[in-house]
Order: sequence, then structure tokens, then C-alpha cells
Amino acid sequence: MDLSREDANRLRAFIECYVETPLLRSIQQDFDRLRFNKQFAGEPQCMLLTGDAGTGKSSLLRHYMAKFPGQVGHGFIRKPLLISRIPSKPTLESTMVELLKDLGQWGSEYRRNKSSAESLTEALIKCLVRCETELIIIDEFQELIENKTREKRNQIANRLKYISETAQIPIALVGMPWAVKIAEEPQWASRLLIRRSLPYFKLSEDPENFVRFVMGLAKRMPFAKEPKLESKHTIFALFASCQGSTRALKHLLDESVKQALAVHAETLLHEHIAVAFAIFHPELPNPFLQPIGDIKTCEVQQYSRYEISPSGKDELLIPLQFTDKLPISQLLKKR
Repeated sequence: MDLSREDANRLRAFIECYVETPLLRSIQQDFDRLRFNKQFAGEPQCMLLTGDAGTGKSSLLRHYMAKFPGQVGHGFIRKPLLISRIPSKPTLESTMVELLKDLGQWGSEYRRNKSSAESLTEALIKCLVRCETELIIIDEFQELIENKTREKRNQIANRLKYISETAQIPIALVGMPWAVKIAEEPQWASRLLIRRSLPYFKLSEDPENFVRFVMGLAKRMPFAKEPKLESKHTIFALFASCQGSTRALKHLLDESVKQALAVHAETLLHEHIAVAFAIFHPELPNPFLQPIGDIKTCEVQQYSRYEISPSGKDELLIPLQFTDKLPISQLLKKR
């Protein structure tokens, strides 16, 4: 498939677009509030944001980070927002190095195993103050929870608390649903004043929210004529294809827009989405080709969980659980 340079740029702009829901706006306001409250004396307020895979956490963080780019100052970079992540199989040293690296500390990747955790921590605090950082957001925080050694887990959690208190900078922890276990730790339980979760869309609870999100995406599509995706057939087929996942919905519509641009369509049509669905799921019934009464789908019933036995030897990841597939009309009746 060939696209002109102009169409490729238009597609790229849509792929990178961001649609703000009321909940996403509220979470950004939480981030703003944490940054604003930093200027007042007292213990820094902290936040916990959880959500399963595909709920839009990464998209939210990219969008928020773009608002606060680093600015070159007097020999250093002013970085009001630091977004980092808990490294896979984290140690105290690797976590400090990751934070230093994301803060723009040159050569931090070479300091692993060459500096003690204490010296790395002090270097990080000095850099945070010098860079005038107002908020630290730590992504993939569930990686810390998955560390089966409770002692090591507590070391990192305590060190983050120390950094927040010493540098007087609030921290927002972001991760999968089981990251909420950090709230069970005494040193964090009282500090996580703001707790939010990003859910999947559910037709049985708030179908209008899903429709508004789809229409928001339609407004950002690169066509002369705005697509009309709010018909019942298209909305139900879109939900059946993504089962409430923001990521799955966006990937399907990204491919659909590409298909429409490739044939120089005036707008995105139901038929283009049917082609995209067949590319991703050739083995499944295509809801965009089925009569509306035959479309079946399911919703999230329980979010994923991660359990560690008291001994710390056994671990169990329980994935997302969905309802049985039902006709759309039955899902709506649940409402």
C-alpha cells in the first residue's frame, strides 16, 4: 500500500492525536494541582493512577509531557516534569539510574554498579532541585510490586518517599491495577491523597461515553468530510471489535483511516473499517459485515490481578476477565 507524502503525514497526525474525556481532563487537573501545591510548605502530596493494559495511560502521559518540554537554562535543562519508569526487575541502584537518565543527567547509564545507591540518590536530589522539577511521574509502577523480595520492594518505596520529602517534590505513581498494593505499605498509605483509575468502556454502564469518544476521534480524522461513525451499526461493531479497550479501538481506526486514504476516499466509511477488521482478525466473524442483530460482544467483568503468596515463592497473574459474549441488545438491557 502506497500513500503520498501528504497522506502519510495526515495519517501520522491522526495516529498521534489525543481525545480528552472528562476523566482524562480530571486526571490532568490532579497533576496540575500537585505541581501547584508544591510551592507551599509541608509534606508533598502524592497520587496513584492505575489502569489495565489498553486504558490509555501511556497516551495520557505522552500528552501531558508534551505540555512541559525541557528548557535549556544556565548550563542545565529546566525540567518541570520528570516522567520515568520502574525498570524491569528493579533494584535500588537501577531505579535511581533510570531517574537520573530521564532527568537528562549525562552519563548516568554508565554509573550503574559504579556508585552506591546513597550517592546516586543525593545526585538525583541535587539535579531535581537544580532542574526546578515540580512533579515526578513514575510509570509501570507494578514492576516494583512484582518484586517478590519484600525487603527490596520496601527499599525502593522508602527511597522514593525520601526523595519526595527531601526535594519537596510530589510523586505520581502509575501502573497496572495491582500497583494499588503500594497503598498497603505504611509509608505510602497516608501520602497517596489522590487515587484514580482508568476503566474500560462499558456499554452496560455508560454507552454515551463510548459514543462521545468515537466522535472525538472522528473529528480528528484527516478527511474533507467528517466521518459519521455514530450510527448504531457502526458504534456496536466498533465496541464488539475492541471490547472497551481504548488501545484496540485506536489501532483499528488507525488502520481504517489508512485504508480510506489509500483509495482517496472523501471520508471514512463503514466499509473501510470492515476491511481493517479483516486484516487484524481474519478468523473472526466481522461485526461490520453482520446484521446489527447478530453482533455479539463482551465487556470487562474483572480487571487483571497479580498475587504473590505470603512466602513470596509463588506468583500468579490473573488476566482480564470478560463476560460471555452476548447480543448487544442484552448488554444494553443490563443498564
